[in-house]
Amino acid sequence: MLKIVFLFLMSSGLPVAIAMAGASLLYILISGDLPGFAVVHRMIGGIDSFPLLAVPFFILAGNLMNNAGITNRIYNYALALVGWMKGGLGHVNVVGSVIFAGMSGTAIADAAGLGTIEIKAMKDHGYDLEFAVGVTAASATLGPIIPPSLPFVIYAMMANVSVGALFLAGILPGVLMALLMMITVAYFAHKNGWGGDVKFVWSRFGRALIETAIVIVWPLALYYLVQWGAPMQPTVIAALVILFLADWKFKFQAVLPIMTPVLLIGGMTTGLFTPTEGAIAACVWAMVLGLFWYRTLSWRMFVKVCLDTVETTSTVMFIVAAASIFGWMLTATGVTAAIADWVLAFTKEPWLFLALANLLMLFVGCFLEPTAAITILVPILLPIARQLGVDPVHFGLVMVLNLMIGLLHPPMGMVLFVLARVAKLSVERTTAAILPWLVPLLGSLVILTYVPSISLWLPSMMAK
Repeated sequence: MLKIVFLFLMSSGLPVAIAMAGASLLYILISGDLPGFAVVHRMIGGIDSFPLLAVPFFILAGNLMNNAGITNRIYNYALALVGWMKGGLGHVNVVGSVIFAGMSGTAIADAAGLGTIEIKAMKDHGYDLEFAVGVTAASATLGPIIPPSLPFVIYAMMANVSVGALFLAGILPGVLMALLMMITVAYFAHKNGWGGDVKFVWSRFGRALIETAIVIVWPLALYYLVQWGAPMQPTVIAALVILFLADWKFKFQAVLPIMTPVLLIGGMTTGLFTPTEGAIAACVWAMVLGLFWYRTLSWRMFVKVCLDTVETTSTVMFIVAAASIFGWMLTATGVTAAIADWVLAFTKEPWLFLALANLLMLFVGCFLEPTAAITILVPILLPIARQLGVDPVHFGLVMVLNLMIGLLHPPMGMVLFVLARVAKLSVERTTAAILPWLVPLLGSLVILTYVPSISLWLPSMMAK
């Protein structure tokens, strides 16, 4: 009956969080087994979690970066690095999204923020509007895969796994997805005879390479200094001072923004701070860049960003609270156990279960936003995955990627609607523009589903 009431409330047009909480309350009232206040008690208990403190801070950090004028710097850096290649702005689109993903953590922020600049630039350079929209939509899915990632935080809380391990698990898959997208751009460039969009200039390209080298070498040098006995905090402070002095002297485009995920991952893996403290550190870093270093973020805008963060956080937390009581009711009424028994009676092969789970998650992702989908699917699918020997970190990556692909499809694909509005295209034309880009996305999904070492290699290395 619980499932029937939930589906009825969903089909009547109620938000998913209200449908979950309402279905649970109605079931309790009708059955009479528990008092009605158990719903409120369980909902409060569901969000009374230390890891969930990271959610508002990651949202705030992403909003600060989005509103601090960082997007133009990222775009110019990517243009210098790959804009000279055939289909240049398509490659710029992908590389820009890789960098922006390390700051925003959401696909919608990528599509609405960087996508606005990229689509306009590609249109001005003569690219088909459909191609520009398609590559922007596909690259936006990198937002929650490359850390930091809000969906990873929610999954980690629901599945009781390490946030840091999930963040590390997303790095190599994000790189793989970006490479497959750039290969797709190269294919379209060769097919249509597109050239580069900026002239190759050694000085500009070399400067971009130097920035890239700094981002790679700086954390490695810092890591080995600490390993050789240098004190942690003074060494980090000295390295940051040197980084800011270098940026002031050489006027780099994107070194400091790109350092956001580097500092976050580095701090968590070295034990400098927990994931929740890392979210606060990301906020401080974004405030330093926006308010004091680049001075592109005013105090008035800062207040507006904080209010937007409160609104978004309230929505996310209400979904998590409603899902906690709904998931608890699914377990208490034996629904999850029944589904597990049915699946395990149907197959005990991990590869077949993953295939069926992918189909289910792709379908659910078309109708529910990622936070709601994660909170519903984890209690149902994760116990089966554990019984079949599927690593929960690997399964979390696969789940989030499925749900990101779902954001590109009607009827509830938020990235689809955002890009349709940005590009001034109909939803039908935007959907058609995205279809060719399902090839690299689904290809990435298949590879990452059946080659778990890609996602688990970095977490296992850092665990040693």
